[in-house]
Amino acid sequence: MAPLEKSKRLSTNMRYVILAFVFINIVINYMDRTNVSIAMPELSKEIGLSTVQQGLIFSAFGWIYAAMQIPGGILLDKFGSRIMYFISLFGWSLVTVFQAFISGFGQLMGLRLGVGFFEAPVMPANNRAISYWFPEDERGTAIGIYSSAQFLGLAFSTPILYGIHNSIGWRGLFVVTGVVGIIWSIIWYIFYSDPDKSRFVGQDELKYIKAGGAITDDDLKNVDKHKVKLNSQNIKQLFSRRLIGIYIGQFAISGTFWFFLTWFPTYLTKAKHVNFLQSGFLSSIPYLAAFCGVILAGFISDQLIKKGRSASLARKAPVITGLLLTLLILGANFVSNPALIILFMSIAFFGNGLATITWVFVTALAPKHLIGLAGGIFNGCGALSSIVIPVVIGILVSNGNFSSALVFIAAIALLGALSYIFVVGKIELKD
Repeated sequence: MAPLEKSKRLSTNMRYVILAFVFINIVINYMDRTNVSIAMPELSKEIGLSTVQQGLIFSAFGWIYAAMQIPGGILLDKFGSRIMYFISLFGWSLVTVFQAFISGFGQLMGLRLGVGFFEAPVMPANNRAISYWFPEDERGTAIGIYSSAQFLGLAFSTPILYGIHNSIGWRGLFVVTGVVGIIWSIIWYIFYSDPDKSRFVGQDELKYIKAGGAITDDDLKNVDKHKVKLNSQNIKQLFSRRLIGIYIGQFAISGTFWFFLTWFPTYLTKAKHVNFLQSGFLSSIPYLAAFCGVILAGFISDQLIKKGRSASLARKAPVITGLLLTLLILGANFVSNPALIILFMSIAFFGNGLATITWVFVTALAPKHLIGLAGGIFNGCGALSSIVIPVVIGILVSNGNFSSALVFIAAIALLGALSYIFVVGKIELKD
């Protein structure tokens, strides 16, 4: 009997509630990452920030976020998703509220570091919760749904955030977004538990989840404790030509994302002189385009495989196509009409969404005993872009001209595409 048919007859479907909770967590997570970019045009004038300082503020999150990935993962393994997510969500939300009371660069810089510190365990905690609650044959869909929250959530929350800013100012924006997170952290703590400890899950659903291959605490206890010892041979394998190719590609893909998450609102209001409130609604369109790209990427891959194309081509085609579409961001340098600006930006961010299905290459290219380490380097390259991209753009736009910044983003995207074409090359994936 098909798993879906079984699940329809279960007395509870608590795993879908958990998926909704994780989705909301991510929406709040990205809302508190992007609120500073919405506040920045007015905030920078009030406290006197240069564009270089703004770039440092935007990148501060990434510094500590990257540094805390391993410690955050260790704490997550020790305390679990319920406690760690509560601490993380409550912590970054409280720090967000404190941002409403800053008066200078140093204070804001320190608090953005604090946001990065508390948000570090978020993505591993999401994955852990879904791995505990979903059987293996439903997990891919669940991960796809919660992964889309960063784009879909921002598409709908961005106009709301602009509206809040327009009504009560940037200080009020930080207070409101922070309080929302604090309230939600308490709701999470009250209602979330792992399946074995949940009072809301039926016994039949619990059996269904476990029988389908969901991870349990017993599984983790039985995992081989043998640690991989790094030696020159392992390091050479971790930095093989093809792995270096996907590392470069991940930096490029993340680079476009971080432009939109940090500098895009300032670009619209300062460089293109779009009305502040209007820019709030316009900003949501590229996020919707990126969401469509994420969904379409999987569909394109599946269709190519059904038509007999190699799995390697099927997986690489959306990535390369997406990175090349990102080059169209340059079109915004030659137009002043807001509709045309958003059109070029939306095509570029749609391409960014297309290019996000890259984790499959880590599994395909890394030696099995080094997949965890290779994945860490791969993810670290994405985190590195959150540090580098905002700072470089801040330097490039110090003269008030964003044209060179868009050229920079396009150049990074082109580098990523060339890396997948020539450095990664043809690879063998299981069809």
